[in-house]
Amino acid sequence: MLYYAVVFLIIALIAGFFGFFGIAGLAAGIAKILFVIFVILFIASLIFGRRRRI
Repeated sequence: MLYYAVVFLIIALIAGFFGFFGIAGLAAGIAKILFVIFVILFIASLIFGRRRRI
């Protein structure tokens, strides 16, 4: 998921460079959402992924 966030960030940067600000804004928004979801899932996996072995 972090890979897709980086891909959309790169698309946003390239589109912004060429003047497609609508596409750049949309791609940046998607990248932000994917990054937040990645961080939430990463933290959840750190908390709930631990198993106590006896």
